[in-house]
Amino acid sequence: MTQVLPPFDVHSTHSVELREAALWILAVKDVGEKIKACETLQMVVKSGRVHVEVERAFLDNEVFLQHTPGRPARPELLSALDVPRRRSNTLEGRLANLHALTHIEFNAINLALDAMVRFSGLPEAYYWDWWTVAVEEAYHFTLLRNHLQKLGADYGDFAAHNGLWEMAEKTKDSLGDRMAMVPRTLEARGLDACPVMRDKLAAQGDERGAEIIDIILRDEIGHVAIGNRWFLFACEQNSVHPVMHYKVLAERHNAPRLRPPFNIAARRAAGFFEEELQALADL
Repeated sequence: MTQVLPPFDVHSTHSVELREAALWILAVKDVGEKIKACETLQMVVKSGRVHVEVERAFLDNEVFLQHTPGRPARPELLSALDVPRRRSNTLEGRLANLHALTHIEFNAINLALDAMVRFSGLPEAYYWDWWTVAVEEAYHFTLLRNHLQKLGADYGDFAAHNGLWEMAEKTKDSLGDRMAMVPRTLEARGLDACPVMRDKLAAQGDERGAEIIDIILRDEIGHVAIGNRWFLFACEQNSVHPVMHYKVLAERHNAPRLRPPFNIAARRAAGFFEEELQALADL
């Protein structure tokens, strides 16, 4: 397959518009090309040749409408109930669990890029925040995929579900809804799940896998904090109380019911209100 080169280059002297570049990466289907494009654009960012056009609208852009999100033909996407469950104490089960996390990280790249492209007219800091998330999610995906390959598997070898992107579709028309349901709900659940998965991997002798989960947990606290920051921004713009409004949105979008254990320390570091943390602790 012929590689499609991105419209930005580390050796060029031309300025690059961040959100347009994000759209190009979002549309890329090939996993390796998407990761390489993220790395290339980040090098251009570090060179100081990237600017942001916050008012630019992409919702009627042909690339946005027809080619996003860009993802490979595999893994096969099933409903969450139809994804086969495997015993976690076997190698196949460990690989399946690692693959599920790898799939989440791949989706998280597209979600961060989509957040940059979909919502216009926001402060410039918003777009840089989500570009940082996209770069770190690409790094997490690379760590996990490399680890899978060393264990004899690869991304796409197991079926997966599309719950993250389904929620993105539900919340596509509102910044507040998107921030509430994706980073503040689904990604925050990862803060709770990471310590459990890390301990299981360590108990199975997979020290490298456990190290990768620690890296992901560290960075995901920052990603959820970014979601919290822009959820509060949206609440202020709409003059609504964040805790009460979150409850309304969780019911509106049929958010998954949260179950313990909860990583209260990580959630606190990510900016959740004490009122919310106490409610979780009471569960």
